[in-house]
Parts: sequence; structure tokens; C-alpha cells
Amino acid sequence: MAILKIARMGHPMLARKAEPVSDPAAPEIRRLVRDMIETMIDANGAGLAAPQVHVPLRLAIFQAPEERSDGGLAVAERFEHSAPLTVLINPQFEVLGEEKEGGWEGCLSIPGMRGYVERPAHIRYRGSDLEGKTVARTARGFHARVVQHELDHLDGILYPQRMHDLTKLIFESEARYWVQPPAQEELETEDA
Repeated sequence: MAILKIARMGHPMLARKAEPVSDPAAPEIRRLVRDMIETMIDANGAGLAAPQVHVPLRLAIFQAPEERSDGGLAVAERFEHSAPLTVLINPQFEVLGEEKEGGWEGCLSIPGMRGYVERPAHIRYRGSDLEGKTVARTARGFHARVVQHELDHLDGILYPQRMHDLTKLIFESEARYWVQPPAQEELETEDA
């Protein structure tokens, strides 16, 4: 296994549409997925798409563990954390309603930055796993956000391109000015 170099915003690989994976069970795809998982964990990421590691294929991995915290930003948004570590090959998704949710996103290809992005709140996605079996789920909250963020990479889109207000593109070190801790009564209500 190996830690892969992550492409940063501005690299041409991140601006192009990725190609379909012809054989999800191929040894080189398995090796790529192992290396992507190791790279994502090493970088403390919630997801990683193949184009981010300079491979123009429609493959993404992601997770939304309950204990994940992004400097208080995800906690403040009260996202539902429901996605186990998932490999998604040749994925697609559909929006299941008009509701949108805003949230602070980060990206391993844009280190040190966060941006406030509104995305569909409820989606259904499907793709293949490493055995070629279908993975199909519905998702809300952080789970839905991570999936949409990673699938955007497969179409050459970075989260700042989804932002409506670029004044909400900030350095992580300045997040304390944008995130208000929940009021004490909100915390007591949640514990009840």
C-alpha cells in the first residue's frame, strides 16, 4: 500500500470528466482502492475520488463516521453520520426532493479552506463495489453531502464552483468567526 499524492485545485486532472471503470474487480483497481483508503485516512478525509490522486476514473471512496468532526463545523450543522467506508465505482445519483441543506465543506484538494455550499438534502445513489455488485442507498445530511462532493470530482467540479456566496470561502483557521456554539437550552433539549 502507498500514500498517493493528492492533486490540488488548479491541476488539470481536477477539471476533467473521469472515464468509466471497465472492470471493477481488476487487480489494478483493487490496488488503487487500497492506496486511496490509506491516503484518505492519512489525510483525515471523509472521502477521496480517483481524479484527486491523478487517476481519471469514475471511482470514489467515502465514509461519514459518527465521531467525525471538522473543527466544529460539521457538529454545528448537526449532520446525520450514517455511511460506512464505501467504495463506489461508476456511480450515479438522483435527487429525492426539492429540500436543500447548507453546510461547510472542505476538500483534500483545497487544503486549509472551507466553503459554505448548499446541496440537495436527500439523494439516492448507486454504483458497483470491488466485486462488481451493486451498491444502492438513500442518504441525507452529511452522508448525502459527502457522496455529492465526491461525485462532483468525477465530473471535474470542485466545491467552490457550487458556492453561491464566495464571502463564505474561508480559511479553516478563521472558522471560529463563522460557527456559533449551540445555545445551552439546545444542548439540554438534545439530551432529553
